[in-house]
Amino acid sequence: PFFLFPFPSILIAVKNYFNMADEQPEKLAKVSKVLGRTGSQGQAIQVRVDFLDGSNRSIIRNVKGPVREGDILVLMETEREARRMR
Repeated sequence: PFFLFPFPSILIAVKNYFNMADEQPEKLAKVSKVLGRTGSQGQAIQVRVDFLDGSNRSIIRNVKGPVREGDILVLMETEREARRMR
């Protein structure tokens, strides 16, 4: 059946919820070290993160927006790793 929602944003949220079922779940990671700024204008911050799922894994990621050591990030995708800064 078709339901009429009062706000289109609710419809988008419901659609996104059902589409997430076939994707990999997001993972939590803690920022262990801020490595520096990267990007052509310094708009991204490169950080090393440690996963909180019990694995002894850490990767380097680029983060847009304010971040500091100890912050918890929700990573939608964990296979890619950022190239290291020069």
